[in-house]
Amino acid sequence: MTTSEDLLADSTTEASLARTRARSAEIDAAITRDPSRFRMLTGARPTGSLHIGHYLGTLREWVDLQDRGVDTWALIADYQVITDRDGVGPLKDRVLGLLADYIACGLDPERTTIFTHSAVPALNQLMLPFLSLVTESELHRNPTVKAELEATGGRAMTGLLLTYPVHQAADILFCKANVVPVGQDQLPHLEQTRAIAQRFDKRYGRAQADHAIFRQPEALLSEAPHILGTDGTKMSKSRGNTIEIRMTADETAKVLRKAKTDADRVITYDPANRPEVSNLLLMAALATGRTPQDIAEEIGGAGAGALKKLVIEALNEMLAPIRARRADLVADPGHLLDVLHDGNSTANEQADRTLAEVRSAMQMDY
Repeated sequence: MTTSEDLLADSTTEASLARTRARSAEIDAAITRDPSRFRMLTGARPTGSLHIGHYLGTLREWVDLQDRGVDTWALIADYQVITDRDGVGPLKDRVLGLLADYIACGLDPERTTIFTHSAVPALNQLMLPFLSLVTESELHRNPTVKAELEATGGRAMTGLLLTYPVHQAADILFCKANVVPVGQDQLPHLEQTRAIAQRFDKRYGRAQADHAIFRQPEALLSEAPHILGTDGTKMSKSRGNTIEIRMTADETAKVLRKAKTDADRVITYDPANRPEVSNLLLMAALATGRTPQDIAEEIGGAGAGALKKLVIEALNEMLAPIRARRADLVADPGHLLDVLHDGNSTANEQADRTLAEVRSAMQMDY
């Protein structure tokens, strides 16, 4: 059995990362040639409103893949809300809000299957056989699990948090996804998923490619730049440093006017030495299609005030049609529920087929 050390080493060494980037480029080229060969799984937890970091960092890539013809599946991971929390909060509102964000940003329910964890029982039933294919030490050593445990400040880890990597594997494998857009930090999760798929097919005599139940998912490595919060730290709603997609133009301006900069009046793009100023330049660049260097040169010695004014205008112009569409969507919750029910129905049909294959391979089809 492949060990957790092997999984982590395989996905994080410089040589391996270079191979992953090269393979990701090959996959991207193959998508351009024939998108019908690919099914993508992606998603997010409904823990709060999506912000500009989500949109610029991931959502635009998802929409691009959908528009290029990839069969796109987008998960609203409602069960993952309770991995490390005592309650779910206003979960239904957050699920519908996330669905509205997805659609407003460009995911099309006619081309993308949008579904929730809790509405797809067969997906979650795959957790049982999958858990028999991993060791406790593998789960404890998963980078995300380790990070979440450290963040709890000594609080006991829940079983759901410990098995989070296996649940994620079930998300990917149930729908036979063969491409997953990920950042570098998520590569160990994908390696764990690949290992589970390989181990299942080997254990139950389905190792031959033409008999294998699961396709091997591959990483489409995101090259999107990392967007910081307005205080120069990680963008997080709990820190009050986000620009949410649902905000009004005035709310966006208010947040950005308080954004942290530095004492140097001349604006330059220097992420290493001027992270806060460079982050504002990067947001403006991504919103306008220009380069941060060009924007910095344009502002020159006009100072932080001119920079913030430009960023406010750029982001509000980019977000205006998204916000208008989102307002229409949230005003019609019945339509959002219909979209979700349709997506859940499609996901259930696929999950039932996959579970039937799994049960047959395990000789449990009685």
